[in-house]
Amino acid sequence: MTTASSVQYAELREQSLAAVRTVRNFIDGAFTEGPSGQTFESLDPATNDPIAAVYSAGPEGVELAVAAARRAFDEGPWPRLPAAERARALRRIADLIRARADEIAVLESTDTGIPIKQIREAQVLRAADNFDFFAEMATRITGETYPVDDLFLNYTVRRPVGVAALITPWNTPFMLETWKVAPCLAAGNTCVLKPASWSPLSAYKLAEIIQEADLPPGVFNLVYGSGETVGEALAAHPGVNLVSFTGETTTGKRLMRVGADTLKRFSMELGGKSPVIVFADADLERALDATVFGVFSLNGERCTAGSRLLLERSIYDGFVARLIERVHAIRVGDPLDPATEVGPLIHKRHLERVMGYLDVGQREGARLAAGGRRPDGPALARGNYLLPTLFVDARPEMRIAQEEIFGPVLTVIPFADEEEALRIANGVRYGLAAYLWTSDVTRAARLAPAIESGMVWVNSQNVRDLRTPFGGMKESGIGREGGHYSFEFYTEVKTIHVALGRHRIPKMGAGS
Repeated sequence: MTTASSVQYAELREQSLAAVRTVRNFIDGAFTEGPSGQTFESLDPATNDPIAAVYSAGPEGVELAVAAARRAFDEGPWPRLPAAERARALRRIADLIRARADEIAVLESTDTGIPIKQIREAQVLRAADNFDFFAEMATRITGETYPVDDLFLNYTVRRPVGVAALITPWNTPFMLETWKVAPCLAAGNTCVLKPASWSPLSAYKLAEIIQEADLPPGVFNLVYGSGETVGEALAAHPGVNLVSFTGETTTGKRLMRVGADTLKRFSMELGGKSPVIVFADADLERALDATVFGVFSLNGERCTAGSRLLLERSIYDGFVARLIERVHAIRVGDPLDPATEVGPLIHKRHLERVMGYLDVGQREGARLAAGGRRPDGPALARGNYLLPTLFVDARPEMRIAQEEIFGPVLTVIPFADEEEALRIANGVRYGLAAYLWTSDVTRAARLAPAIESGMVWVNSQNVRDLRTPFGGMKESGIGREGGHYSFEFYTEVKTIHVALGRHRIPKMGAGS
């Protein structure tokens, strides 16, 4: 249904939602309401109407889920299967995702407000690719050998760590859930997934698919609930060995504090305030395209969004004029309309937070050049809609240039030369991604390593290569995932020393 109309998507939406009016936890291979019996509502961002009642696991449900994952790891077959068998199971999951891609995309778009075209053509298919990719990687987990003459053969092996708590955010939830679940299971671990409460529906579909793929009970568990109750209970649980978290920096810090007593392993992919640096010698047309897409796609709710645009002064006025035209022309509307480019923000509370920055930016003296308000007309009035917003003539110290807004808001700052561009780019507490546009190869080679970010794209939008490490510097996170780097986190390295001959062993207590 890649060429489906909004009417067809609406029909599929009603069919799909009918199957998820009540959303349950998935523990030890079975769907369950959980011991708490409490529910919370999932809301449609386009209307703020309830679309599902979700059972919260509560701390008691966390206990059951961790116990199931612990049994599956300590006693079950999954960690002991040959890697090729685990790989076959992951490929079954990938195939099932592709078979149900339209259903997943419609649910995700309805639940998050992200335009259906962006979900269907990129995020869902990428989720299937994650399972295929890590299925292949599972068969390539190798160690190293360290021979010592004819005396010793020392070598390393990698083994699964144990039970993983996987805590995911509400932006592109399905893809990000698979980004964690796939390598975790490929390495032989078991897991408990806790999705964000604002976007619970697609994780339910993932649990259905994993059940259909016939993984052993307890290998994959799904629990719902707030971060304060369920998320922190997972991070603190002594039966959990490692925590992978994607989300806001303050929350990540809190989870690390909560889990510190049990010396857990943490992988943290946190906030960002990524710069897009455009020099006068760049391909300005492509830089403009990448800038607009990079910050306004996914409704601006993207951790790697290029939310700070740094423009060389000689091209500043002309580039800004074209940018204003493009931002005004972005189509805001129903997320299930394939023509929509920006949909509603995830939740009314988040809309209020983002709009608060619009007031801040104007008070600080930045010029509001586009957007900055809710769209006109009754059709969008009930939803969490915000027009794509552009601040120009900003200064680096402004809050709108320093803090993660996580919405369709772009802040433009001029710079005079390389030194100033680098100083502005590095002058924030975050360091997740950066984008550099120049035709000068030596300049790119100088600046890319000097930018304080975990990833730099040169003359490119955010195109992911699953083999490469993903993660940030400074307050954007700890650790890397992706490719073999995921297995640095999801496996333990064990060194085995084998004596090949009769080396000298000192004698103690044997007399003179």
